[in-house]
Amino acid sequence: MNNGFFRAAAIVPEVTIADPAANAKAIIEHLGKLAAGDVDLAVFPELCVTGYTCGDLFHSRLLLDSAEQALQTITDATSGLQPTIIVGCPLRLGSALYNCGVAICDGNILAVVPKTYLPNYNEFYEKRLFTSGNGVDSSVMGAPFTTRQLIEVAGVKVGIEICEDLWTPLPPSCHAAMAGAQVIANLSASNDIIGKYAYLRNLITQQSARCICGYVYSSAGFGESSTDLVFDGKAIIAENGSLLGCNSRWQNSTQSTICDIDIEAIDRDRLHMGSFNDCATKETAEPYHIVSCHRRITARETNGGCPTDECRMTGWQLMRTVNPRPFVPSDDREIDLRCEEITSIQVAGLARRLYATGCRTLVIGISGGLDSTLALLVAAKAFDRLGLDRKGITGVTMPGFGTTDRTHSNALTLMEGLGVTTLEIPIAAAVTQHFADIGHDAGVHDVTYENSQARERTQILMDLANKKNGMVLGTGDLSELALGWATYNGDHMSMYGVNASVPKTLVRYLVRWFAMRAGNASVANALHDIIDTPISPELIPADENGNIAQKTEDLVGPYELHDFFLYYTLRYGFSPRRIYLLAREAFSGNGTPSYPDETIKHWLRVFFRRFFNQQFKRSCLPDGPKVGSVCLSPRGDWRMPSDASSAAWLREIDNL
Repeated sequence: MNNGFFRAAAIVPEVTIADPAANAKAIIEHLGKLAAGDVDLAVFPELCVTGYTCGDLFHSRLLLDSAEQALQTITDATSGLQPTIIVGCPLRLGSALYNCGVAICDGNILAVVPKTYLPNYNEFYEKRLFTSGNGVDSSVMGAPFTTRQLIEVAGVKVGIEICEDLWTPLPPSCHAAMAGAQVIANLSASNDIIGKYAYLRNLITQQSARCICGYVYSSAGFGESSTDLVFDGKAIIAENGSLLGCNSRWQNSTQSTICDIDIEAIDRDRLHMGSFNDCATKETAEPYHIVSCHRRITARETNGGCPTDECRMTGWQLMRTVNPRPFVPSDDREIDLRCEEITSIQVAGLARRLYATGCRTLVIGISGGLDSTLALLVAAKAFDRLGLDRKGITGVTMPGFGTTDRTHSNALTLMEGLGVTTLEIPIAAAVTQHFADIGHDAGVHDVTYENSQARERTQILMDLANKKNGMVLGTGDLSELALGWATYNGDHMSMYGVNASVPKTLVRYLVRWFAMRAGNASVANALHDIIDTPISPELIPADENGNIAQKTEDLVGPYELHDFFLYYTLRYGFSPRRIYLLAREAFSGNGTPSYPDETIKHWLRVFFRRFFNQQFKRSCLPDGPKVGSVCLSPRGDWRMPSDASSAAWLREIDNL
């Protein structure tokens, strides 16, 4: 295991039916490649030592003797090699024959796990050939023989189940996970029929989610008999509800899928989800045997994964895809579905708040930026849902010292196109008077200069809401809350924060989603221009050409980086070192990083410093709808003392 990642392989070799010697040779051919690839665990298909489709030949002593000899040959070949492998083989115990998964490591058979549930329907007739391993506790070939055992590989506990076991109402993997298995290996020989593959992939990913585990599935392929069935050769790896990788099926040669399973993330989720431990305590009546693999320690495993920190951070290649925008699906269709669901949650939350309070008017500050645009679009849909006149929404533009013609024009176009009440209240005169009252030099563009404008705007909105017997709709997003990029008791405050759990990287996609469905050319054009406008609070005067001079990402850093840091901090509680490792992987393309390492470190430090220092702003947030797994509501999702120290996190970043 390296940096908390466990490298697993699902291998589908070509088999020769009823020729264990040939199959052993085919399996052994992969061992060197697996070791060279730093694979911790390799899973081969069900009965791959003999072939699954031997039929009544399984009751031939010659075949069974040959299988045991081949198994020993495979075992001997693993001596001195790193990977633990699990192969499928028929084994006898007394007068019964069992369909087994055999775990082998460094020249030793570690454990034998028999199949629990044997199919006996349609073309599958295993009960005619094999005996269920349920309740058996013995030994075979010098190794423990029972379903109630786990194999410890590189510090990770692995459980084994076989094909049909997964399809039952209560798969053995559930019990194994409750006993501590972080990874489940499934040796299978599942044929293919119409619709089965999609169903199976869902079944595997759902089981990995239910058990909060990694799931490595290998199923028989080319070489199995086609008398009545056809085997497509499936190699699938899933992790906690997500598909990490799968092979290309229907190949005439060996297929494989190799991925890194995030054990640290699995352990964190199990720790965070108290019901997992409750279930384990309730359901694990009998203890499981733990069989450890005692093998040589490779250089990469020294000092937590590598001989040096530099090697651990730069010399190791992660074998999994890391999405640089974890809040945004990579698939266009999924993005569309996600946007529809998020806006539905936002609309439902706001509609409920309006209905519960009897409020029929909303006041929103419209700047011509992304966040206020999204809030206005959601408000319009909420009013439509409640059958209210959109004129009950008052959009207020409050041009100040930094407002540009571009944002001002887009704000007016948007409000007119949506049919809401438009109001313009310039703030320059009021803020200038305020500067005079407090003795501030208006030529000094400091935090007082900026925050005075933000608080003046909030005062206008609050007082206007009182006048209209309505409420102020907040526009601030999750990313701004994480960084504390909000003026305390300014744009920080409202009666309902509809964007409070929507990160900035996702806001842009949501606005684009609305633009594609606008049905009004002027609104669509305004929305597209808002998307292309640099993010800015517009609190500093524009440049000599009238363009935005104050760009948020120049000051606090790229939002795509900060949202990445935020996701892995809140969703998994990862350390800065691990987030840095993932960021280097995510923000690289064609071998050239999108951000230099020093840039990632710099903004990572900024993120954690601000995240800790600005907690006090999050401790008194307005209500707002939760739309995803990451949220900063102080009432349930994120409880942190405002005076917590960031020193340990910053030290780790400094030592990267």
